[in-house]
Amino acid sequence: MAKFELKLPKMGESVAEATITSWLKDVGETIEADEAVLEIATDKVDSEVPSEVDGVLLEKLFEVDDVVQVGQTIAIIETEGGETVEVTAPVAEPVKEEVPKVVAEVAKTVEVAKTTVEAVVSSGDRFYSPLVKNIAKQEGISQAELDSIAGTGKDGRVTKNDIKSYLQSRSSVPVATPQAAPVVEQKIESTPAPTKTATKPKETPVVVSGGDEIIEMTRMGKLISKHMVDSVQTSAHVQSFIEADVTDIWNWRNKHKNSFKKREGENLTFTPIFMEAVAKALRDFPMMNISVQGDSIIKKKHINLGMAAALPDGNLIVPVIKDADQLNLLGMAKKVNDLANRARENKLNPDDIQGGTYTVTNVGTFGSIMGTPIINQPQVGILALGAIRKVPAVIETPQGDFIGIRYKMFMSHSYDHRVVNGALGGQFVKAVKEYLEAWDSNREI
Repeated sequence: MAKFELKLPKMGESVAEATITSWLKDVGETIEADEAVLEIATDKVDSEVPSEVDGVLLEKLFEVDDVVQVGQTIAIIETEGGETVEVTAPVAEPVKEEVPKVVAEVAKTVEVAKTTVEAVVSSGDRFYSPLVKNIAKQEGISQAELDSIAGTGKDGRVTKNDIKSYLQSRSSVPVATPQAAPVVEQKIESTPAPTKTATKPKETPVVVSGGDEIIEMTRMGKLISKHMVDSVQTSAHVQSFIEADVTDIWNWRNKHKNSFKKREGENLTFTPIFMEAVAKALRDFPMMNISVQGDSIIKKKHINLGMAAALPDGNLIVPVIKDADQLNLLGMAKKVNDLANRARENKLNPDDIQGGTYTVTNVGTFGSIMGTPIINQPQVGILALGAIRKVPAVIETPQGDFIGIRYKMFMSHSYDHRVVNGALGGQFVKAVKEYLEAWDSNREI
């Protein structure tokens, strides 16, 4: 018999870890090759992890809700034949040389002993890795102290560097000499030294009355909430608004939508038309197709358009149309429909939502005439499309101006004012408007 290590596979660019949401197989059960063993969730998409071999599940190395890094062994499968492979469950890294022993400096005649504390545990939304727990145990850090450390890791987690910085700042606090404070040992043991580490601001308590219903946020809801807050704290959001006359597009679509449906077997929506105009404008203004990394600007080679799509539970996900500027209108329509359908059916792959360089969201779907969308990091711009409305408008002709009925829509452009000034932000959305209003009514698809 041999033992096969089932590892967490790579799930796309920038995805480094996943949370185990459920085990589909129990220890002792038979598994076939390509059969799903467990379900996982990332901050991008949910997925299944299949087995690469036939065998029997021998051991689970992680439990539900554990966070696993890409490449870590998550289970052991016993297979027929071959040599046995020795596998060790993940353990915390040794930290003796990584983290210095921090003990307050006192007079040589005073010996300071560390206070014995109970082992720290993860609680609520505070997850601590085995390495962080091990350091806390060795350094005598209490649960309360650890909970007060501001984390800089993913989802606010406390990293090894965070706890090292905390220990160093704690050790730098002056400690009185034995002559000035003969009870220094007791003070060190009973009261944690002050630090400069910022703590989370306390949330304002919400008053709950007898008839109120308390609803727990979903995992996706929590991730979206954090993503939105992080974006606002990262980018200086500014908006530009413009109105476009899409009468020619409205009439053209009405003329072709039935024949397109009959020929292609799918709907012809406005979305691919708008996406085509945005892709052209990005090609004209490449400094809107960028990301910021520290003090550097990364100018993207590819134009990959994110397309906000509604999920069955009401949340939004942003699948990406890769190299959108290289697609003709038919190809764009096919890609838009494919991504939208798979998003509704929860069948998107991790790669489908990776690599976006600019995002478009259609707030008009919900009846809004305009909105102020939040930038999808690490991009620097997002365009909200409002509802198309039939309105009275002034029409200019060589024979004079007159009032007519036109189809119009507002577009709201949110952009990162750290790197995109008002001129560029305004010129970009104006270019989108001009492409839409210059629509060729005789165009074929």
